[in-house]
Amino acid sequence: MRVPLEAVNQNRWRYEREGAWLKPLCGGQRVDLRKVDRMKLTVLRKGPHPARFCLTPIVATAEEPPRLDSPTLPKGKLLDELGQSTLHEWPAKTRSEEELIARLRAQRDAAPAHTLPGGFSKWGGWLGKRFSATGFFRTHYDHKRWWLVDPDGYAFWSSGLDCVGFGIDTAYDGLETALTWLPDADGPYAQAYHTRGEINAFDYLKANFIRAFGPEAAYDNWSTITLGLLRQFGFNTVANWSDWRIARDAQAPYVRPLDSRVLSVPTVYRDFPDVFHPNCEQAKAAFAEQLRETRDDPAFIGYFLMNEPNWGFALETPAAGMLFNTRKCYTRQALSIFLRGRYGDEERLSEAWETGTTFAELAEGEWNTPLTERAQADLADFSAIMVERYFGGLSEACRKVDPNHLNLGIRYYTIPPAWAIKGMRSFDVFSMNCYRTRVPAEEMAQISTMLNMPIMIGEWHFGALDVGLPASGIGHVPTQADRGKAYRFYLEDAAAKPWCVGVHYFTLYDQSALGRFDGENYNIGFLDTCNRPYAPLAEAARLSHERLYQITAGEVAPYDEAPEYLPLLFM
Repeated sequence: MRVPLEAVNQNRWRYEREGAWLKPLCGGQRVDLRKVDRMKLTVLRKGPHPARFCLTPIVATAEEPPRLDSPTLPKGKLLDELGQSTLHEWPAKTRSEEELIARLRAQRDAAPAHTLPGGFSKWGGWLGKRFSATGFFRTHYDHKRWWLVDPDGYAFWSSGLDCVGFGIDTAYDGLETALTWLPDADGPYAQAYHTRGEINAFDYLKANFIRAFGPEAAYDNWSTITLGLLRQFGFNTVANWSDWRIARDAQAPYVRPLDSRVLSVPTVYRDFPDVFHPNCEQAKAAFAEQLRETRDDPAFIGYFLMNEPNWGFALETPAAGMLFNTRKCYTRQALSIFLRGRYGDEERLSEAWETGTTFAELAEGEWNTPLTERAQADLADFSAIMVERYFGGLSEACRKVDPNHLNLGIRYYTIPPAWAIKGMRSFDVFSMNCYRTRVPAEEMAQISTMLNMPIMIGEWHFGALDVGLPASGIGHVPTQADRGKAYRFYLEDAAAKPWCVGVHYFTLYDQSALGRFDGENYNIGFLDTCNRPYAPLAEAARLSHERLYQITAGEVAPYDEAPEYLPLLFM
């Protein structure tokens, strides 16, 4: 892989995929290249199983090397004409186009008969517990636990599927020889082609639906089948990254992700905006306009302001990252004013920071001075101000456009540091993504108490290596049967927690065996590329959902048969 040396500044953590290579990630501490005289390759994590790798010489060059072409592909074609791996066999593999078409048509015919479990309201709430109705979803604490409340007033716990969308992209640039079949881009399969930035992809899921229903009817039949399967599995929420319009049209509960790219303000560190920029208020108002089209829809649960901000993956605070990466911005000027207010004069500041510095140097210019423990603490305090100004302003702007629906937070990638949590008081629900064997109860209870709000898990999953996908997913178990156990153990444990109001599984579909835009190729779906459900996982979901509200009420104990867990795979 190619890694630009500017990565040592930690202003970016993920770089673009090239060919068959996985996306490079750069983390850790900031590195001052002026102090580097050697490089060392280190194995960071050892496991019980042997590992193989091939290392070519490490090269440092002033000129950018050519783009990486794909490596030599093993064993010829890697995907068959249906988008499945050619390298593996497994019992549920689709054997022919005729089998595929018969399954899809049978799913279409069966879809109208699928219903949510008994005891569910029309929204998926619990008929056994009711509060006052407002016509929209809201939160409620009944002195025992937190709930969501559906538009008709019934207690609601959100179990959702992420990425309910018509597509499984296969990024094929440089990998055309790995494909058994790639049709004419101008023919009946034209809608199966997709471009994301400069990356070209082909969608075998769409192609398979076109085979069964033709190009004009493929999408409508997909939406009918998919909503039916969600009911069959017992899900009551169409979750993040989804084609939420099919949920709106069917009046099935859904959430929406807002596009943070709409916030057209310069950034100061990674994707953290210059929150003191004079155009920031206008940009926040424009950001909130995304909500106008759904502000009156009762099926709409609420919105996520963003997903896993990149600055949250850093080991340093946004204020510290800003100092080293942005020579001039309004937020640096505000930092200088903040520290002047805290210390009064430069002599006291220099004494506290144990280094000679001025307020002018803090406000503008290149910064290379190492940060002491006291300096880091001050920058964490100012980072809390940055976060509160950022999220508080977005939340206020969104409520002006849409006062009816829930602000579900930002889907932080894990448990945030204390300085970040302080800026999240403007949410209605705290959300995070959690790829553990179960939700971290002690930490989550503390956050819920600190913010006085419930918690929702935006992403989690478990995969295995027994169905032809090259990678399991971040959560990793041995078999499909273990995926079912892991699902029940995670969801039912979360449902029993009084601060938790929902968990959303990532994702509806497996990723492509050849890799999506960034190379991920995980077995994480409820369905494969031929729209076949993974039976153990689907059955587990239905069983858990049928007893969901008895678990939330404490009437039955959560499922406790944990599977064997294999080492986590991190992105």
